[in-house]
Amino acid sequence: MKTFTDNTGRTWTLSVTVGTIKRVRALCGVDLANIITMESGKTPNVGLLERLAADPVLLVDVLFAVCKPEADAKGITDEEFGRAMAGDAIELAATALLDEIIDFFPEAKRKVFRKILDASRRFEARSKQALTELLEDPAFDEKIDQALDQLTISSSVSPESPESIPTP
Repeated sequence: MKTFTDNTGRTWTLSVTVGTIKRVRALCGVDLANIITMESGKTPNVGLLERLAADPVLLVDVLFAVCKPEADAKGITDEEFGRAMAGDAIELAATALLDEIIDFFPEAKRKVFRKILDASRRFEARSKQALTELLEDPAFDEKIDQALDQLTISSSVSPESPESIPTP
């Protein structure tokens, strides 16, 4: 079982079982058993994974459905749960959820899914590193300053007065 902490400091335990998958299907219309599917030609389809990554509201709804028995025991509503989820808490919870989902599967499938997820995480880490390097590059700041200077210059140039335009 994996855990994550929300922005209020509450720790939540994630446990993905058949019962959890049924609950998430019923409450969210999301089938965690299809987080990654293999299409013809053995091409992985990560559509649900991409959907969850692109929609933090859906992701938090899924997290709440997974944690619902614990939330009920703590007297936490889905609204309260959602208010405590933002920023890094969402990212850490998503990481824990994906690991827990993959651990749910039998070994053969788990190995394949783990390899796909690890490749995805390597790509994400490289992308973050490249973005960090770009943002820290002084040349990037210079380009921004030049673009702002151009905007300032072009917005301060007033059109010619009607008297200076020759009539035909």
